[in-house]
Formats: sequence, structure tokens, C-alpha cells
Amino acid sequence: MNKNGSTIIFAHRGSAGTHPENTMPAFEAGLEAGAEGLECDIQLTKDLVPVVIHDETVNRTTNGQAWIKDLTYEEIKRLDAGSWFSPKFGGVSIPTLEQLFEWAAGTSLTLNVELKNGIVRYPGIEKIVLDLVYAYSLENRTIISSFNHYSLVEVRRQDPDIETAVLFMEGLYEPWNYAGNIKADGLHCFFPVAVPELLVGARKANMPVRPFTVNEEETMQNLIKGGCAGIITDWPEKAVHVRNSSGN
Repeated sequence: MNKNGSTIIFAHRGSAGTHPENTMPAFEAGLEAGAEGLECDIQLTKDLVPVVIHDETVNRTTNGQAWIKDLTYEEIKRLDAGSWFSPKFGGVSIPTLEQLFEWAAGTSLTLNVELKNGIVRYPGIEKIVLDLVYAYSLENRTIISSFNHYSLVEVRRQDPDIETAVLFMEGLYEPWNYAGNIKADGLHCFFPVAVPELLVGARKANMPVRPFTVNEEETMQNLIKGGCAGIITDWPEKAVHVRNSSGN
């Protein structure tokens, strides 16, 4: 929630509905759209540089064909990560997490950094990411999330104070209890499982809920009215409009 109690809008992979996901133009567009938060995905290159890309390979969103773990950053930065979305974004590159942080440090954005270490485990990714958070003094506006909850426990072991959130797709019973058990601070769930019982129970447990990926106006309205701390969306401009129009 914002300080005024309103739902925070997180631009999912930046403004992924209008720009090539997880690129600097997408993140800049999310800020311009009025989002208060950004969501991004982190993988590690062969030489252990954290880069901002969703998939474990570069195949879908670039003109390359390889696993990220098998490429150095020098190799990755030469790839075109924009043309797949639209020719006007030709030549846009995969950013490093440091590049994103350097830019975001000059904003007031809340950063939801998702560790993509479920398929490829990326040993040491927790410390690498945390060290960059500290380097740019972003501790108070960074949320570390992951589907790999062992990784979240490791983040908490290394830093007892940074905010963490469990990502999950299933209709879990009282997930705030589970999150509390691993000392996580928030629930980032697939939006269909953000049922009223979950929203009410999480609110009573003082556990923020930020569903993903919320792209339909009616769903946005329902989740905002339901008291979600945030919603994660490909269409931040639309979500900001819906939120502001609803008075929440």
C-alpha cells in the first residue's frame, strides 16, 4: 500500500503490454505511466552478472539461441532484445540489474526483484543481488520474491530485514501462515487464487497481497476493492486509471 492506503501499481517486467519486457524502455514507460513499482526477473550469466530477463534462455525475447547460464555478459549485451516485440525497438539490449538499479535509484519506485532460480539454481544469486541492493541504497524499497522458497530462506538468512515475498500459483489454504513460517513478508499469488478468503485472512494477519499478472479492468477493480497492497500488471497506465477512478 501507498502511504495514503491506496493499492500500489507494479509494472510487470516494465510496461510489458506496450514495450519489450524487461528492457529499460519498458521500465521507463512504467514510470511514465504512473506506476509506483516495477517487477523484474533476474538470471545469472556464465560470468555471474545478474541480468534482467524472464526466461532461462534468450530464445523467446532476443535474436539469439542459448541458455543464459552459458553466455557471458559480453555475449548477451550484443543481442537484440527489442525487435521481437516491434521493429521500432530494434537494438534494445538486455539490461543488467546494476543498470536498472542505477536508473531506479533516481526515482521513488518500489522494486520487486524476482529471483528466477527454480529451473537453473544459480548458486550465490542471493548474495550477488543483495550486494547490488546495498550498493545503490535500495534496501527500503526492494522486495525480493521467488518461486524458489529455499532461496527466500537464504535471502532472509543473509539479511533479516529486507522484504521478501513468496510467489505461488496454487489455491493454498491460509498461505500467510506458511509465509510467516519462512519469515517472508508478503504473498505474490497468481491472481485467480486471490479469493476473498485469502484477502480477508491475509489482511487480518497483516500480510500484504500483490497478485500477478492482472490485466483486465474488472479484475483490477475487484482486487483493488478487496484491499490488495499491490497489483502486478502488464498495463500500468490502465491500472493506474482504474485505481484512481475507484478512489482506492
